[in-house]
Amino acid sequence: MTRGPRLRRWLPWVAGLGSMLVLGGAALALTLRHRDISNPNVEFTNQPAQPPAPEPKPTRGHAEASFEWPVYGYSKQRTREFRLSDPSSLHPPYNQKWAEHGRVLLEFPPVLGRRALYMLKNNGALYALSRKSGRVLWKKKVGSLAASSPAYAHNTIYAVLLSRFKGAPGGRIIALDARDGRVRWSRKLPSRSESSPLIDHGRVFFGSEDGTVYSLRARDGSIRWRYKAGGAVKGALAMDHHRNLYFGSYGGGVYSLRARDGSQRWRAQAGGNIYSTAAVAYDRVYLGSTDGNVYSFGAASGRLAWRHATGGYVYGSPAVAHVPDGKPTVYIGSYDNKLYALDARTGGVRWTRGAEGKISGGTVVIGDLVFYSTLNKTTTAVGARTGKFIWRTRRGAFNPAVSDGRRLFLVGYSSLFALMPKKKR
Repeated sequence: MTRGPRLRRWLPWVAGLGSMLVLGGAALALTLRHRDISNPNVEFTNQPAQPPAPEPKPTRGHAEASFEWPVYGYSKQRTREFRLSDPSSLHPPYNQKWAEHGRVLLEFPPVLGRRALYMLKNNGALYALSRKSGRVLWKKKVGSLAASSPAYAHNTIYAVLLSRFKGAPGGRIIALDARDGRVRWSRKLPSRSESSPLIDHGRVFFGSEDGTVYSLRARDGSIRWRYKAGGAVKGALAMDHHRNLYFGSYGGGVYSLRARDGSQRWRAQAGGNIYSTAAVAYDRVYLGSTDGNVYSFGAASGRLAWRHATGGYVYGSPAVAHVPDGKPTVYIGSYDNKLYALDARTGGVRWTRGAEGKISGGTVVIGDLVFYSTLNKTTTAVGARTGKFIWRTRRGAFNPAVSDGRRLFLVGYSSLFALMPKKKR
């Protein structure tokens, strides 16, 4: 008797078993990918808290003092923490002092330099506005598509573009005089860029969609070095106090480079694609990923310190802060309609809060409040220690706000609003 008929009878069962094993393996892989990990012994330093941000005060001959919120995330570490000498001084309720209304998407917040705000809209229009009145000081079309904040340094504005003009194959970086918008220099890029620039020691650092990370001379835009990452570098680069750079890429790569020459210190692997701009604090690196996880790596070693799973994509950038009477905490939103407050050392949950919609942009801590926006066009403030609801407006969508210590500059879907706390009676 031949073995053929028997084999034919067994083949469907074997195929079914194989399918079950494949499905089981996929389910196990998915479970492991979303399993929280904590290695608290990875390097962590409870460094002293940052001093309160200097609050603008009138100076001789000027009604407005000079003030800087120079880069996306406020500091080179991109911690998105803005400390106040009186943490409650910017609490609601608010009065609206002025508004700059528009119809073009305003995805990223402005930066502040001296007495002006500098705002880059998604259509590539760059605006300079008076901080006090909102009056447009100048505006210039520098490209056709943008999705980042500019940077301010030494009376110069630096901006990256996704597209120089409609149909252009690559992007651009441009430097303009902050006083009048005159172009100082411009460099074409072979690839698109939405990586908000970082300025340090006369150098400009940013990434691009083809995975190239650049260091340019700030004075004239000449290239100092280039580094090729394993995937698109969408987020901004962060820098620690030792002048080391940190960023993530599509494909889940997490990198640290030396700012002086672009040499690689370490490379680690996360999951998914990383759009989130990294924050560096406490000798750690913090960022989110489209695989639904929030990650922390040792800044010196690149070792995975912890991973915390959410229920959706994590596009936004974290805020890392230590508010008065609180503890070092990472604040980050997810597409699962939740805001997370995680222990900066262990990744453990301090609290979570249901949001009004998907959180796509970054969070920011101003004083002792955490601000976030949702794709349902709301912006909300909650207590940083407790997650307790404080205030909400039906304006916003992506990155919520910046401040000069006296005012809150709220980023709407296409408009910018200056708010000041109402005087208490």
